[in-house]
Amino acid sequence: MITRRDFIKVGAISGAVGLLVAVGYTVGEKLKPSGLKFVPVDLLGPEQINKFKAALLIPPVMPKAGTVGSGSSEIDYYEISMRQFEQQILPDNMPKTTVWGYGAVKSASPNGLLLHNAPSLTIEAASGRPVRIKWINELVDEKGNYLPHILPVDPTLHWANPGGGEAERDFRPKFAVTPESYTGPVPIIAHVHGAIGVEDDSDGYAEAWYLPAAANIPSDFAKVGTWYDFFADKAGKGYDVQWEPGSAVFQYPNLGRAATIWYHDHALGMTRLNVYAGPAGFFIIRGGAAGDDVIIDSRTDKKAVLPGPAPKDSDPFPPDKTYYEIPMAIQDRAFNADGSLFYPNSREYFDEYEGPYIPETDVSPIWNPEFFGNTLIVNGNTWPFQTVEQRRYRLRMLNGCQSRFLILDFAGIPGVEVWQIGNEGGLLVEAVNLTGANENRLLMSPAERADLIVDFTKVPLGNFVLRNLGPDEPYGGGIPGEDFEIADPETTGQILEFRVVAATGKDESTPPQYLRMPVIQELPTPTFTRRLALMEEMSMVHDGPSEAKLGVVSDDGKPTAQEWMEEVSENPAVGAVEVWEFYNFTADAHPMHVHEIAFHVINREKLVLDEESGEVKLPVQLSGEVRLPELWENGLKDTVIAYPGEVTRIHAHFEKAGQFVWHCHIVEHEDNEMMRPYRIGPLQPGQPLARVRGQGM
Repeated sequence: MITRRDFIKVGAISGAVGLLVAVGYTVGEKLKPSGLKFVPVDLLGPEQINKFKAALLIPPVMPKAGTVGSGSSEIDYYEISMRQFEQQILPDNMPKTTVWGYGAVKSASPNGLLLHNAPSLTIEAASGRPVRIKWINELVDEKGNYLPHILPVDPTLHWANPGGGEAERDFRPKFAVTPESYTGPVPIIAHVHGAIGVEDDSDGYAEAWYLPAAANIPSDFAKVGTWYDFFADKAGKGYDVQWEPGSAVFQYPNLGRAATIWYHDHALGMTRLNVYAGPAGFFIIRGGAAGDDVIIDSRTDKKAVLPGPAPKDSDPFPPDKTYYEIPMAIQDRAFNADGSLFYPNSREYFDEYEGPYIPETDVSPIWNPEFFGNTLIVNGNTWPFQTVEQRRYRLRMLNGCQSRFLILDFAGIPGVEVWQIGNEGGLLVEAVNLTGANENRLLMSPAERADLIVDFTKVPLGNFVLRNLGPDEPYGGGIPGEDFEIADPETTGQILEFRVVAATGKDESTPPQYLRMPVIQELPTPTFTRRLALMEEMSMVHDGPSEAKLGVVSDDGKPTAQEWMEEVSENPAVGAVEVWEFYNFTADAHPMHVHEIAFHVINREKLVLDEESGEVKLPVQLSGEVRLPELWENGLKDTVIAYPGEVTRIHAHFEKAGQFVWHCHIVEHEDNEMMRPYRIGPLQPGQPLARVRGQGM
């Protein structure tokens, strides 16, 4: 079996050069590392799932519970819970799947859709108009007793650890023998990914989790995380709200530009499991100084017209009209034969390591360093189809996968033309013709979004598949098919089917080449540079990682790893403008996400590598080979790809005081130490401090 460090080579994609490491983990019908002897007998092979049988679900709009305040101070108010339920994710002739999802529990409109789904309904917001949400943990049964997780929970990670009580919550537990999966009540905390200017009490801080208000929670369990009470008090003073058991009330000022953002769970050490179970949804901000209404048609100097409509509040469900603006969340999953979600319950699925585990070694028994499902789902269905007319559509794409980098490939659709007009931070400086600039392909790391105009006008009538050329393994850069093996063409290499039919009317939308975008305000000049390290801790007992890590690079060019519980080392002042440099010392590309802000990508620069090992030479040396951001990165972003053997630089303005986090959005990495707290401004009076074991709070 090829090991993680055996095969290192340099490749390039769209001008981006990075190291590619071929690891043993492959995905196909067996979903196992190469040569793995043990295969679960009840695993559903993707070849057993008929493709393109279900129509794509276009998520409806989440209904409001009402409004609070009045006049210019009016706030849209929602009450949204997370529940467990069954959903038809596989084709209709196959079993339903037990999942989790968000849904409204109250609607001010009699037509509001009180539906829990995975992915969840879309929250529609207006730029500059606040949204307040009561997030409720309803992971309980019909008797009000807590429901255990539907997936295997590794209790040896640094995680929420409610069973440790107040003294041991949010610590990595200690064990005398290797533990089984945790089966207690589930902590949750919602994060709106891409929310700008939000107070830290509403950002979904990983240690502000809370259990459901269940009847049978053991008395010695911690019911909330270390930061919950501090944030509850702060929110009470700031918004005049009261947090009740099993819930939290967050407020989003929507200060960022009009953009496609999204929401998902963010509980400490459990993000990979909670999100995989289903709870995620789109949060679309419209209007404002950088919204659709200020895009100009350069032919007429009048307001441009983008493809629409999109779903609106109180639209009937199923809809009685055709949508030409469609959000698409692409995720990877695997299933057991009974329709239930499959997620590994042993480390051996990743690299054949069968133990011993913690406490005898440094290897966690259940955590897998990455996970790649053997099926792709879009908006909650395996390989759906979408009927499109011969006209332009606006597709808001989200890579919601666990670890998988996607390379969307429209090239197999004859006559199609694809333009990108926006990314995570809203509209780009100018529309990018992906057909001409990048062969109708687009690389998307986990958590990245792309706002596309896809022109089917010249596509012949018929059925055509949107493909994925990304790998079925960790991504490190390179040319598909040359530097790495592309996804299985029969399974994970297919995303969904477009069924092209004749247009039913005239397309009034502006051709994207004539779109004149709103100006993006320049950030102030940076005055400080932080050198940050992306690292991997290899196991002491076998050739595989035991943790992913973040850290700092010292002035003498050497990286030092830091863990979640260590003191904050990134502490910009309120109003500070900084350059953050991500030095990637690992073999994989990492999608780096910084909460609270939107940033500019400055450039990427290759590091000098050791000729024998192929790893970054220490102390760090810059090669001088610098390349500018990709065309579709020219704008504001909240997630950026940091390639192996490179430094990736971003330019950020920190304006809101508080405690936030930065992390890798490969969620398996995030859950095992590849996340760090950072603070903007001074310590807040009464805020929780870094603790030593047994201190309690």
